Amino acid sequence: MRGGNWFKPHAHGFGAGPANWRGWLAVAVFVLAETALAFAVVGWSGDVSAARLGAYLVLSLILAVAFVAVAWRKTDGAWRWRWGERE
Repeated sequence: MRGGNWFKPHAHGFGAGPANWRGWLAVAVFVLAETALAFAVVGWSGDVSAARLGAYLVLSLILAVAFVAVAWRKTDGAWRWRWGERE
């Protein structure tokens, strides 16, 4: 693993997982941001209008795309389907 990479490719399937503390920190920040967004949009009451739900979905998608972009750039190797031992 090179020094600047936070994630490593999965041995099986597609994607990457955290490889060091920076990767785990990125995952934790993403989870906390999603949780904060849910509470900010929905609130404690749970009453949700269609407009608030739509806003949550759009903002949540933006957060997810940003996280995947960071993970993609900070992965040691390419994201592709892997079969494990067969490679």
